[in-house]
Amino acid sequence: MIHQTKRTGDVPVWPLTATALAACLGAMAPVQAQTAAVGETVVITGNPLGAERTLQPAAVLGGTGLVLRRSATLGETLDGLPGVAATGFGPNSSRPVIRGLDGDRVRLLENSGASVDASSLSFDHAPAIDPLVVERLEVLRGPAVLLYGGSATGGVVNAIDNRIPRSAGAPLSARTELRAGGAANERGGAAVLEGLIGREGGGRPGGGSGLAWHVDAFGRHTDDPKVPRHTPLEDGAPLAEARRVRNAAARAEGGALGASLVGAAGHAGVSSDTYRHRYGVTVEPDVTIRMQRERHAVSAGWKPGMAGLERVAFDAAHTDYRHEEVEGSGEIGTVFKSRGNDARLEVQHARWAGLRGVIGAQWEQVTFSALGEEAFVPGTKTRQQALFVLEELPLPGGAVLTGGARAERVRVASDGDAPDAAEVRFGAPAVRSFSPRSAALGLRAPLGSGLTATASLASSQRAPTYFELFANGVHVATGVFELGDALLATERSRHAEAGVAWASGPHKVEVQVFTTRFANYIALDATGNDVTVPPEVPGDPPEVFAEYAFRAVRARLTGFEVEARTRLVAGAPVQADLGLVLDHVRGNNLASGEPLPRIAPLRARLALDLARGALRGGVVVRHAARQARVPATDTPTAGYTMLDLWAMLALPWPGEANVIARLGNVTNQLGYNAAAIATARGLTPLPGRAASVVLGWRW
Repeated sequence: MIHQTKRTGDVPVWPLTATALAACLGAMAPVQAQTAAVGETVVITGNPLGAERTLQPAAVLGGTGLVLRRSATLGETLDGLPGVAATGFGPNSSRPVIRGLDGDRVRLLENSGASVDASSLSFDHAPAIDPLVVERLEVLRGPAVLLYGGSATGGVVNAIDNRIPRSAGAPLSARTELRAGGAANERGGAAVLEGLIGREGGGRPGGGSGLAWHVDAFGRHTDDPKVPRHTPLEDGAPLAEARRVRNAAARAEGGALGASLVGAAGHAGVSSDTYRHRYGVTVEPDVTIRMQRERHAVSAGWKPGMAGLERVAFDAAHTDYRHEEVEGSGEIGTVFKSRGNDARLEVQHARWAGLRGVIGAQWEQVTFSALGEEAFVPGTKTRQQALFVLEELPLPGGAVLTGGARAERVRVASDGDAPDAAEVRFGAPAVRSFSPRSAALGLRAPLGSGLTATASLASSQRAPTYFELFANGVHVATGVFELGDALLATERSRHAEAGVAWASGPHKVEVQVFTTRFANYIALDATGNDVTVPPEVPGDPPEVFAEYAFRAVRARLTGFEVEARTRLVAGAPVQADLGLVLDHVRGNNLASGEPLPRIAPLRARLALDLARGALRGGVVVRHAARQARVPATDTPTAGYTMLDLWAMLALPWPGEANVIARLGNVTNQLGYNAAAIATARGLTPLPGRAASVVLGWRW
């Protein structure tokens, strides 16, 4: 991967990694991502195809912006960025939702490599990425399937942690962050230590060489979060009035070692990391999840200096994931295991016949097993191979035409029932094979006077997942009996998007409109049947669950995103900036005529940022409209408006140090997340009024 560093004034700016940028073919738009805190702007400039601006709508969180937003989960950290919501299964399990799509339609990456866990299988399974040690989060909105396959139909979230250094840095540098307070009474911290044994670059990119190394460690403890006074709802029935979310305390820790040989021609390195996470499951008050993950990665990048060949990059990783669901008695109810391997090769060629581009190959294999009383899917093995190509053609007047294609081969094999299984549920072993094909075409054209117009078309295909094919059992997190369909065909969608952006100094406006139409959206729909399940304890009455089946239906999502920023007051002694984010998505199941489930409503975020010398601060107003467009199996979610305050003081310490104080939900407004699954939504209000403090120091 190629990393570049650019500075705007004295504000550090980081680009997307090369692989993330190469995916920018789904919906073309110039990108400026706010750091949400002090008006800093992160401009993505590292496009491997050489363009000065990236093409797909994107956002980058780093520096102070990431520190202010950083939460215990990936979903909550990103919630509120343009087009991004969160699943919100309690305070410990939350995946990002991009433009109304979640689960296996949003790809989670670590340093552009696969993140293997069980979070797409169930809403109560947390992603194996802890934001506490992440240096930067990159979000691509819209289909990015050309590089990452059908699981990126909705978009990509890439967590960057520099555990394999790609370039030479200082002989020794460090970063620490300590956090305390908040609705969950967080006590946490992270420390990163990096260095170089060799020759420094003297400030020149790629000028240093030697052995670059990285060490990090982090930990976090949280309690049951405080929320406004409310009446929890369990299976639609009211419980006793509460001011906390039950069974939501958590403990997480982890760390990593990494090293890389770096030089002007590239890098070659390895890393090894571990992650442990123990957290309560709100929907099941006596269940605790114990998760552990080990990941080992290698990365190499080479700039050969040969005619016609600009860059070669190779990345691979092996992941072991284990997830135990522990009953209140201490007995382990269900054990989920995933073992994954992934590898990617990219070759970037120089301009030929006007074209510059990247040709690549990807291979992934994941072996999954679930053992225990709540195992509703059999053991499976999923294998994927893919080839992709991305090309760029400059046009007269500064316009750029981009296009690409991807061909995959996906094989999903079920182990079926074990020979000694007490209950026959999954049948004999079975194998399904799929051949998804995807393509995209986009145009970016400058219009003058700071205006840029963009347009794109994309055709994407996604192979069904193992649980969509082979599920057969009670899914406790959703409270229903889920039934897969081994005859499902490839999910197909077509995407169209247009955008316009204007920028002039500190002022900017960006508008995106999009529509995605699925020919066969794989939806989990009620069949109208009930399934009676024998009791676990003899003599107890049997349980009855509504039956839901995975079916292919026609569906459509349309929406828009607006991001604007203007400088109200410039110069001494005070600088003031006003920012606005407005987004909306509308999803419909065209087969039933009902809305798609778990779609966030119209949302607005208004932020006033102030700065005077070493002191900065701001006011943020977050509004979500009432979501009444829900299927018959759900209930409407009331709207809310919340107020947040924050202040940051730069400390006169060596290096760069600051302390940040934040007061969230000042008015203690009760609110619920419409994108959360119904069984968890009534139990997990959004956090109440709470103060927190963060101490950050980099030197």
